[in-house]
Amino acid sequence: MTSYLAGLGTGLSLILAIGAQNAFVLKQGLMRRHVLAVCLFCAFSDALLIALGVGGMAAAGARLPWLMPAMRWGGVAFLIWYGARSFRAAWRGGEALRPAGPGDGLRATLLTIAALTWLNPHVWLDTVVLLGAISAQWPDRVGFAAGAISGSFVFFFGLGYGARMLAPVFARPRAWQWLEVGVGSVMWAIAARLALG
Repeated sequence: MTSYLAGLGTGLSLILAIGAQNAFVLKQGLMRRHVLAVCLFCAFSDALLIALGVGGMAAAGARLPWLMPAMRWGGVAFLIWYGARSFRAAWRGGEALRPAGPGDGLRATLLTIAALTWLNPHVWLDTVVLLGAISAQWPDRVGFAAGAISGSFVFFFGLGYGARMLAPVFARPRAWQWLEVGVGSVMWAIAARLALG
């Protein structure tokens, strides 16, 4: 039980920082579009990555020196594109930013969240490398992994469905424009950190 709680706390502490993936989940929750699918995708992706990390895949980066740079620059390119898309949506305003308005279909939404998840080196660093390394300190690594995976499920579903409480604030088109500016800023800040780091 101690390993489980340690995994839960560690997983939650790593995932709480606002990032590209979390900003997208928040936005989908506010728009009430494909929330279940997005939350499930994020949580199951984290579960797989945590299992890889705890199972020893963190060593793959040491054996494949090209892997981290490829992920890094792929992530930078995607984050710049997605940030520009958010800034463009903020500039245009109007119908596309209203929760009841037309939005991306399920396939496009899942492709976006897949890129934000699997091309994001920070996701890999947090789940595979950090949680994998920290889990080695606990005698029950499976319990630690289960706790971290539980934390991911709790966080993503809390964020996706909890966003509805903010819906009255985002009933105004101007609030949606500010959200898009915030999302774009987060994406570009992360891209800059990846490019310079």
